[in-house]
Amino acid sequence: MFQRPGRHVTSANPELAPFRLPWSAADPDRNPFAWDEAEEARLTELITSMVPTPPSEGHSSEGWAFYHAVTELLAARYGRWTCGWHWGVGEGGGGGVVASWCCVPHSVGEPGPTAARVVDSLLEWRDWLEELADRFEWLAPPPDASAEDRSWHLERAATRLMTLVVDRTGAEDGWYGLCTLVLVWFLSSAGVEPQEARRMVDEAIGGRFASWTTPKQTLVDAVGEDLAVRATGTRPSLDV
Repeated sequence: MFQRPGRHVTSANPELAPFRLPWSAADPDRNPFAWDEAEEARLTELITSMVPTPPSEGHSSEGWAFYHAVTELLAARYGRWTCGWHWGVGEGGGGGVVASWCCVPHSVGEPGPTAARVVDSLLEWRDWLEELADRFEWLAPPPDASAEDRSWHLERAATRLMTLVVDRTGAEDGWYGLCTLVLVWFLSSAGVEPQEARRMVDEAIGGRFASWTTPKQTLVDAVGEDLAVRATGTRPSLDV
């Protein structure tokens, strides 16, 4: 089964949960983002007006309602790709890569700073998606690659992407959820049907990753090779 991150990355709308985001909806090349100072000011003003007052404390219903409302707003305004804006690093954020947002109890406060955190987090998430798109293009197997060479490229890509996720998340709580999704996205970008890509990744990882545990390089290599074989039916070439 796909290892889902913690409840902090869920949404009132299940389709806006980041771990359900397909690459077709996340790919920056297919989902443009028009952003300038004027748009930043408009969004900041809009979110500021949504922040509960007096400031939310702890796990208040008002704080969580704000969190869900912002996710709905961003998705309606810019697209479904935005639903990862709050996927923060560590236990509070559910094992993501966003540093500007932690969680509702710690990130929802005075209206101005809260709105700024949302905007910064959204831009961090967009930067992450754009970085992944660049890496996917660079790591993709050549169109004319043989089965063995394609397997080699997929193994190399998987090991490098897993290493990237470990580095960005610190292998903290729930990091493997993002790792799984990134590998699914990569296979999808390389032409594998999304549901099949998810099955392959789930089987290749096989529950071998854990929170607060940096996987050894031998494990990363083993998962990468297993995934490549599942995707191509062939072991990677040794002489590419």
